[in-house]
Amino acid sequence: MGSIRDSMLQTEDEATPLKKKLDEFGTFLAKVIAGICVLVWIVNIGHFRDPAHGGFLRGAIHYFKIAVALAVAAIPEGLPAVVTTCLALGTKRMARLNAIVRSLPSVETLGCTTVICSDKTGTLTTNMMSVSKVCVVHSVERGSVISEYSVSGTTYAPEGIIFDSSGMLLEFPAELPCLLHIAICSALCNESVLQYNPDKGNYEKIGESTEVALRVLAEKVGLPGYDSMPSALNMLSCHERASYCNHYWESQFKKISVLDFSRDRKMMSVLCSRKQKQIMFSKGAPESIISRCTNILCNGDGSTVPLTANIRAELESRFHSFAGKETLRCLALALKSMPVGQHTLSFDDEKDLTFIGLVGMQDPPREEVRNAMLSCMTAGIRVIVVTGDNKSTAESVCHKIGAFDHLVDFAGHSFTATEFEELPALQRTLALQRMALFTRVEPSHKRMLVEALQHQNEVVAMTGDGVNDAPALKKADIGIAMGSGTAVAKSAADMVLADDNFATIVAAVAEGRAIYNNTKQFIRYMISSNIGEVVCIFVAAVLGIPDTLAPVQLLWVNLVTDGLPATAIGFNKQDSDVMKAKPRKVNEAVVSGWLFFRYLVIGAYVGLATIAGFIWWFVYADSGPRLPYSELMNFDTCATRETTYPCSIFNDRHPSTVSMTVLVVVEMFNALNNLSENQSLLVIPPWSNLWLVASIILTMIFHVLILYVHPLSVLFSVTPLSWAEWRLVLYLSFPVIIIDEVLKFFSRNTNGIRFKFRFRRPDMLPKRESRDK
Repeated sequence: MGSIRDSMLQTEDEATPLKKKLDEFGTFLAKVIAGICVLVWIVNIGHFRDPAHGGFLRGAIHYFKIAVALAVAAIPEGLPAVVTTCLALGTKRMARLNAIVRSLPSVETLGCTTVICSDKTGTLTTNMMSVSKVCVVHSVERGSVISEYSVSGTTYAPEGIIFDSSGMLLEFPAELPCLLHIAICSALCNESVLQYNPDKGNYEKIGESTEVALRVLAEKVGLPGYDSMPSALNMLSCHERASYCNHYWESQFKKISVLDFSRDRKMMSVLCSRKQKQIMFSKGAPESIISRCTNILCNGDGSTVPLTANIRAELESRFHSFAGKETLRCLALALKSMPVGQHTLSFDDEKDLTFIGLVGMQDPPREEVRNAMLSCMTAGIRVIVVTGDNKSTAESVCHKIGAFDHLVDFAGHSFTATEFEELPALQRTLALQRMALFTRVEPSHKRMLVEALQHQNEVVAMTGDGVNDAPALKKADIGIAMGSGTAVAKSAADMVLADDNFATIVAAVAEGRAIYNNTKQFIRYMISSNIGEVVCIFVAAVLGIPDTLAPVQLLWVNLVTDGLPATAIGFNKQDSDVMKAKPRKVNEAVVSGWLFFRYLVIGAYVGLATIAGFIWWFVYADSGPRLPYSELMNFDTCATRETTYPCSIFNDRHPSTVSMTVLVVVEMFNALNNLSENQSLLVIPPWSNLWLVASIILTMIFHVLILYVHPLSVLFSVTPLSWAEWRLVLYLSFPVIIIDEVLKFFSRNTNGIRFKFRFRRPDMLPKRESRDK
């Protein structure tokens, strides 16, 4: 436990890909904004001495305020809140899919997962173990004769019939020596519990599925000496029937000592006493048990005979048939007479055993796993099945699942942990790139696999359920614990699968990709809007016209009118092709060159439309002064000249109200553009995200309130607009949809390749850093 804790502490938490890129983007944005602010202030140095300012210092302060307003316009104040809200919404949707997220930023990391290392048992399979085949040696008089028995029943219910190889029903299985001793060994060499749940009306397990399957087998074999077996057992209540035979054997044999299962021995043993005799029962992996056996129990007459090389070879052949062609998980059972008076067991006692039999358990694959794994292949995600099972069993199960049909055979794709460790460094690297199956794995191998894959710049999701799996779960980019697993594994993981189902992981990956896409969409929305505000203020300063927007108006737009639609974009539905694209690279910038070009085009239009609304009111509006454009540019010298209009006209609130309304409405139309990065509004209509439609309506209600409710209009320096002014607002705002539809068309047909680097300069866009692992 101490070494597991140290191993977990040695694993440092790393920033998620999104956090790294947002940090880069924030740094880049800060530099750009600072540069533009300084530039605006410097450009207007010649206007510092204008009489309207009342002196050079006051002029400098005035344009410093403009620079501050520019910074307010450029910084997306609502971005942290919107990102957090979007991730939280993603966790809520994942919880509905039975994926419980423990670490909020990990939601997005799922989207760039390139390798999923999945347990086989319980994740790819149902983990509903049941013994379906039993193999024993009948006799060796005329050469070895192997007998096979089939067992019916695929649940934990102790209801089933045993048939011989010819299909004949065995009425009294417990009368056969090997089957009887298999039942005894299964009952005693066992730490699990089988019980009946009256509320659910079914039998449930506590403990390992393989051990519960052995308990159920002991019940199906029954007890010797009962003439009316198994009908007598069927008269018991469900609660009594659950473990009746197991309790009988546990009462007959007193447990003295236990040698627990260990991964190096791959077996466990228990020392029992009965009627002045002491017997050690063992169960474990067939290769471990058979190699320790020197004798064999015959099913025909109950005699014990030496285990010859021929019999050993035939048993191993039958084991490989069970594990390979029949995809059964196999266990071998054995016993050994021990000296009377012995009270402890040692590893040295586990030799010279007497072989009893071989049991094969079936663990059916989950029906939904095949389609889920095919989705992974389509999405460019490699699946590595990690299991402690025998290599041939695991390969057969993978073929049975049907997701590895593209592999002619597993040569070069399947490795045991020992084989992998023995490979030279270069071959190990090549093996990692082709690996699809990793067998006979211990928890330490899981961490080794994660580290090796991360060195190849893979983003790794690793599943686990045991205490020993915790270091690997902590080290993986996404640690996924099973809902049925230990609390230690869950605390080390980023995500918990409530249903232990592989298909849930794939659904969570799709959700992670959708979350990242939505994150990009609202970043695009907020940044393009902010670029519009920057263009508006910058162009106004360059043209020398009055301030189009007051700082309080910019804050209103950024925090309120931008925030609601940006949050609603987090509710965008997944694109239909979200699992058809390859995983994005970890070092991929949030804003690529082509995307940044689109920001600039949309932002430039937003800014110019806002300026156009401002100028329109002064020059063309019927309700305005209809000034010549030159008069507007020389507004600051109005007090020193004779004019046909009062200078107070430049303090009128109408033009800034028109500008602000154009900015708000054009951003509402721009929000609709962000339903999808590249899909047209004709394909994904506005009503596909009713939250966005509702947020736009609510935002417009808020905006109308500040225009027409007197105290608010004074606070925000605005005034009510006429119908003619509203009509102009719509004329200036709607074209943003047409412009973005054209840009989307180019994105869909050229993927922005032509423009990808033309507009990218190292000093303008976030740098791409190589993954540092």
